Amino acid sequence: MHPFDAGKWGKVIGFLKEEQLITDDNIVEAREATEDDLLVVHTRRYLNKLKWSFVVATITEIPPLLLLPNFLVQRRVLRPLRTQTGGTIMFLFERVEGVSKATIIDLDAHQGNGHERDFMDDKRVYIMDVYNRYIYPGDGFAKRAIKRKVELDWGTEDQEYLQKVEMHVEGALNEVKPDVLVYNAGTDILDGDPLGGLAISPQGIIKRDEILFKAARRRKIPILMVTSGGYQKRTARIIADSIINLHNLGLVDCDSAASEARPSQVPLMMSKSISSAAALSSR
Repeated sequence: MHPFDAGKWGKVIGFLKEEQLITDDNIVEAREATEDDLLVVHTRRYLNKLKWSFVVATITEIPPLLLLPNFLVQRRVLRPLRTQTGGTIMFLFERVEGVSKATIIDLDAHQGNGHERDFMDDKRVYIMDVYNRYIYPGDGFAKRAIKRKVELDWGTEDQEYLQKVEMHVEGALNEVKPDVLVYNAGTDILDGDPLGGLAISPQGIIKRDEILFKAARRRKIPILMVTSGGYQKRTARIIADSIINLHNLGLVDCDSAASEARPSQVPLMMSKSISSAAALSSR
């Protein structure tokens, strides 16, 4: 089983409230995904298999789930997971006027094979992925969907990492200007993370986020930021510090409502779900 601080996102919100950067007006309650939502990317056969505890235990890599009756697995495991979606790229394409192209910049330490498989043949989605080449999942098939692939070695440190991130973020956004940018801001790149295998400092993570937000700001591209992986207790503080830095630089606006933000800023709205600590978008 993977060590994980399940309270990370609540802690991030708590830290930002302590700094008076956000209030409850900035927090959006996540809605549970419906079966129709799930069928956008999953087959009905797959969803039916989740009615077996053995299957869920295998998928989640949590063996004790095998011993639980499925109604408990549904209630305690799958239902919370269904709140993680909180809106999808497919929803943007179908429901939001003016959105026809999206770019995913995935800076989590792991290859993002899930979204890569989902959008394998979708020309509307451009994917850039920066990851440790030696760790899970190593999905060769999914790599075919990556338009800009940056594979890192064990123990990559700040200087090399930030140079590559800046160069390739600029390259990706110059190659295709999207209507929306989905930023996977995983903190499992942090030095000492038991799964990421990289050696990026807290200051390096803060600088990484700054690079990306500045690049998007120059091009007036709205951002949706999700916090993703990060398997150490200190990651919540680092995420909060990064958002505080973005605010201090004028890159995000933490005033009450997104609709009141100035056009040059990105309004900050926090998704109160199990998976996302920050949802950021601009007009």
